[in-house]
Amino acid sequence: MKITSPSTDSEVSLALRVLEGCCLLHKDSTTLAHHYKVLMTILSTRGVLEQGACLDALISIMLESSANQMDFEACNGIEEVAELIIDKQVDENLRLKCGEFLLLLIGHVNGRGRPPLASIQEDIRRLLGENSASLIWAASQFGSTLDPEQRLTALHIQARRVLESLDLY
Repeated sequence: MKITSPSTDSEVSLALRVLEGCCLLHKDSTTLAHHYKVLMTILSTRGVLEQGACLDALISIMLESSANQMDFEACNGIEEVAELIIDKQVDENLRLKCGEFLLLLIGHVNGRGRPPLASIQEDIRRLLGENSASLIWAASQFGSTLDPEQRLTALHIQARRVLESLDLY
């Protein structure tokens, strides 16, 4: 069957949610995702719905995959996320999602002084400033002993604080 119309925002978002679930449940899916580097294109060119789903998919793809973390780094992923979170014209929910993404990513790589993502702390400091970078690093250690619902609430609160720290300047 030949597809003649482009995918809708909802269809792309749904596909990204499926990819996210596959990567979380099936280790080989993260390896396969490495072969298709379209997520950074989606993040920089699509709408708010797809960008939010893309950030969630990126986290699931990068969690335990050095190859995918290196791809993210090679595609200047931190810069892409920083541009979105800094831009006050971007939808606030997407900016919050970017804050959550940075908190989760930093929490995952914190203390790792080796590639990939070894320079992430300096990159965030350079892109977002010292105050916001310090807040992200401190907040990324949010409640690992909390139950999942409390952890999600803490993540939202910390992401809001990151946005507030950026909006002060």
